[in-house]
Amino acid sequence: MWDPAKYLDYADLRGRPFYDLIGRIDATEPRRVVDLGCGPGNLTASLAKRWPDAVLEAIDSSPEMVDAARAAGIDARLGDVNEWSPQPDTDVVVTNAVLQWVPEHRSLLRRWVRALPPGAWFAMQVPGNMDSPSHTLVRALASRPEWSSRLGGLRGVDAVDSPLAYADLFADAGCAVDAWETTYIQRLSGKDAVLEWITGTALRPVRSALDDDEWQRFRAQLAPMLDEAYPPRPDGTTWFPFRRVFAVARV
Repeated sequence: MWDPAKYLDYADLRGRPFYDLIGRIDATEPRRVVDLGCGPGNLTASLAKRWPDAVLEAIDSSPEMVDAARAAGIDARLGDVNEWSPQPDTDVVVTNAVLQWVPEHRSLLRRWVRALPPGAWFAMQVPGNMDSPSHTLVRALASRPEWSSRLGGLRGVDAVDSPLAYADLFADAGCAVDAWETTYIQRLSGKDAVLEWITGTALRPVRSALDDDEWQRFRAQLAPMLDEAYPPRPDGTTWFPFRRVFAVARV
């Protein structure tokens, strides 16, 4: 389960990569714009504003996120990206911070761009911090005997590729491609700032696997590990390097 309210914590910081991504899409009058993994719809709304004459298609696999998006005025529907295929009039596809959850996404990317019409745009963004302490410490804690029977199989560094690998994938599919990475230095505030940040995203599989008491115990063990890796500043804020991987392909 996803918690839309928790996901929207730091919404302005979480949204920066999305706006950098869609800023590289040069579509003028797309017929259909698709948001694969629309979440609570706060970012999807900007697609509707930019291309008001396009049909907006928004899907997410989380009922909670779909409900939140609909409450925000987005006509979202429940769906699995593994089963999605573009309609013939699909001119723009955006998938933001979704494909890291989809082990098969590389083959899906090839299938999707083959099915898009000439001139269509495909834009993706995924986290590039799977080898950062925010993720390696979670996997290290989850591998301890106390937790390993329930928390095995957390996604590792192979969950996503490098910008170069995605550039090759799209180029081999016959696309023009722009691929890059950016590390945002986010300034987080509050107690256990990094723990609270990843609670809305990276820790979601952990939360789903544990009952309430176990979840609180896991958090209590993880918090000092993260504080050591990301020491708070004297003013109580915490610097958090936030690396993201981007690719924008023109079919």
